[in-house]
Amino acid sequence: MIFSKLNGLGNDFVITDDRENKYTENLDEMARKLCHRRTGIGADGLVFVRKSETCDVRMQIFNSDGSEAEMCGNGVRCFAKYVYDKGIFPHERMSVETLAGPMIIDLTVKDGVAVAAKVDMGVPETRREFIPVVGTGECQLEKLAAVDKEFTFSTILLGVPHTVVFMDHLPTAEEVFKYGSVIEPMTSLFPRKTNVNFTHVLDDKTIEVRTYERGCGPTLACGTGSSSAAVCCAMAGYTGKKVEVQLELGSLHIEWAENGHVFMTGPAALSFEGSVEV
Repeated sequence: MIFSKLNGLGNDFVITDDRENKYTENLDEMARKLCHRRTGIGADGLVFVRKSETCDVRMQIFNSDGSEAEMCGNGVRCFAKYVYDKGIFPHERMSVETLAGPMIIDLTVKDGVAVAAKVDMGVPETRREFIPVVGTGECQLEKLAAVDKEFTFSTILLGVPHTVVFMDHLPTAEEVFKYGSVIEPMTSLFPRKTNVNFTHVLDDKTIEVRTYERGCGPTLACGTGSSSAAVCCAMAGYTGKKVEVQLELGSLHIEWAENGHVFMTGPAALSFEGSVEV
């Protein structure tokens, strides 16, 4: 299999062009093997480029644990760069089919190479039954006990379920793992599990986010998580609707527009290319 390894602020993906459907079986096992950081290529996710009947191209993505994801914000930016740079769809605006619905992406191109992307993430869903979260109404500024602490949290659906845990400090890596690994699989509250975004508000235009991703664990960045954190902060009145989200290796710009759509802008970069026997 010929592949490219790309990353969006450290959130990394193995991407391959499989429009001929060479790989259709045991994809969960393939993802676990190829994403393994000691015995495989190493990545947070495995992504396939596929033909689409409704959009310019289709993205199929598997988390490093083998579970298939509906969508991924950093992943779709990397996907769009790959599709453009490889000449699969050489246009700076493209539509991408995902399990979470179609995504419209506008690329920033320099010297013939895509370097960044603005993604229309769609309209966030706040009703519990559609996220899903146990209960009725919106899940905003609720209380949650995990291990030895009680947290204030909000949960929305933005492609995938995201829980935003509000912190009074930037959490350490140890805290992200300690609490994220308990909250993520809490199916008594989150029937489909949840991504966990530990969020620290710096001012009304800037937040810090560290994410424990569903199906991956701690990651250096999460596009849908950063977008969800921005929306939940705005809903709580902590920030405005335009914020910079500071991550470990850089920032994403998130805007919650008047039409209800969330727009995420950030970089995408090629790490290396190669081939692997599968």
